[in-house]
Amino acid sequence: MGLRLYDPAYLNTAMATSRICYIDGDKGVLTYRGYPIEELAEKSSFLEVAFLLINGNLPNRKQLDEWSHKIMTHTYIHENLTSLMKNFRYDAHPMGMLISSIAAMSTFYPEANAALSGQDIYKSVTLRNKQMYRIIGKLPTIAACAYRHRIGRPYTQPRSDLGYTENFLYMMDHLGESDFKPHPKLVRALDVLFILHADHEMNCSTAAMRHIASSLADPYTAVAGAAGALYGPLHGGANEAVLRMLTSIGSVENVPAFIEEVKSKKKKLMGFGHRVYKNYDPRAKIIRSIAYEVFEVMGKEPLVEVALALEKVALTDDYFVKRQLYPNVDFFTGLIYKSMGFPTDMFPVLFTIPRAVGWLAHWLEFLDDPENKIVRPRQVYKGEENRHYVAMVQRDSAEFPTSQVYSTLSNKRREASEK
Repeated sequence: MGLRLYDPAYLNTAMATSRICYIDGDKGVLTYRGYPIEELAEKSSFLEVAFLLINGNLPNRKQLDEWSHKIMTHTYIHENLTSLMKNFRYDAHPMGMLISSIAAMSTFYPEANAALSGQDIYKSVTLRNKQMYRIIGKLPTIAACAYRHRIGRPYTQPRSDLGYTENFLYMMDHLGESDFKPHPKLVRALDVLFILHADHEMNCSTAAMRHIASSLADPYTAVAGAAGALYGPLHGGANEAVLRMLTSIGSVENVPAFIEEVKSKKKKLMGFGHRVYKNYDPRAKIIRSIAYEVFEVMGKEPLVEVALALEKVALTDDYFVKRQLYPNVDFFTGLIYKSMGFPTDMFPVLFTIPRAVGWLAHWLEFLDDPENKIVRPRQVYKGEENRHYVAMVQRDSAEFPTSQVYSTLSNKRREASEK
C-alpha cells in the first residue's frame, strides 16, 4: 500500500469493471453490450437501446411493450415541481433549470434516499427500478418545460400514447391543436441522436455518476451531479462550442485563414479529436448521414458548407492527420440541432436526456458489484510543512490570491460614494 500511481485525469486508471459499453479508439469501434453502434442506430429505437443498456439484452416484443409503457406512464411531473420551475428567471439557462429540477426531485421521493430510509434500501430491486422509470420518463418533460419557459409558453402535458422522442417534440411544439404530431423524419433523427448519446464508457459525467453513487446518495442527486459534469464546454457543451466556431468562421472562403490561426495556436479547432478515439468517431459518421434527412424537412443549414470544408482540410492536412484529429460526435450534432430549430443553450439538455440512461445503467451495475466501495482517491501532497501560528501583527501584508474580483459599475458607483 506504500506505492501510489500519480495519474492526472485518470488517463490510464480503470476505476471499474463494466459490461455496458466498449470502445476501441484506435479502430473507431463503439458497442453497447456487444452490439455495434452502427447496427443499433440503423435498426433499433432509443427505448429499445435503453432496455439493452440497463437490462443487458435486447427485448422481445412483450418486454419492449411493457418497458415502454412503464416509462411513458412516468412522464408526468408533480405540480409542485412545475411551480418550482415557473419561479426561475425568464432567461434562466435550460441546463441550469434541468439540473436544479432533477435535484429537487429527490425531495419528492424520500423513500429513495438512503440517508432517510436506511442504507440497505438499494437491495430492493423494485425500489431501484421505480426510480429508474421515474428519471427516464420525467427527464423529457422537465426539458420541454425548460424550453417553453425560455420562450414564454405554458407548459404542455405529456402524452403517453406517443413514442419517447415523439412525445418530447410534442411537448416542446404543441400549441393547442387537437391533431398535432411532430414530423416523423424529425422524430427518427432525434431518436438516432439519442441512441448515439446514450452511453460512452467511463466519460467525465459517467465517472461522476459512479463517484456520487458510491456514497449511497439517491439517484436523483447523482444524476443531477452527473448532469453538472456534462454541462461543461469540454463535455456536453462541446457541440455548442462547435456551432459558435462555425458561426465565427462565417463562410467557406474564411476556412483557410481559420486553419492557419489554429496551426499558430491563435484559435481552437472544436469538434475534432477525442480523448479515446484515434480514428474517425463512428458516431460522427452516422450523424453526418442523418443530417441530410433533417435538411430535407427543415431546409439546408447554411453552415454545413463551412463544416464540410473544414472537415476536408482537417482530414487531408498533415498537421491534423499526424495529430489524429478526426471529427467527433460533436462536430455535426450542433448543426443538426440548429437546423431542427433548437436554440444553442438547449444542446446540453438534448445530450442529458439520453445519457441519463447510460448513467442509470452504471448506477445499477455499481450497486450490484461486490468490489465497489465509496470512491476515495489519494493525492500527492506538495504543500507547506511544519508551519507554526504567527501573530497577526507579524504577518505579511501582501495581496492574497482571492483579493482580486471584478466589480459591476453599480458597485463601483456605490464604493466611490462611500469614499
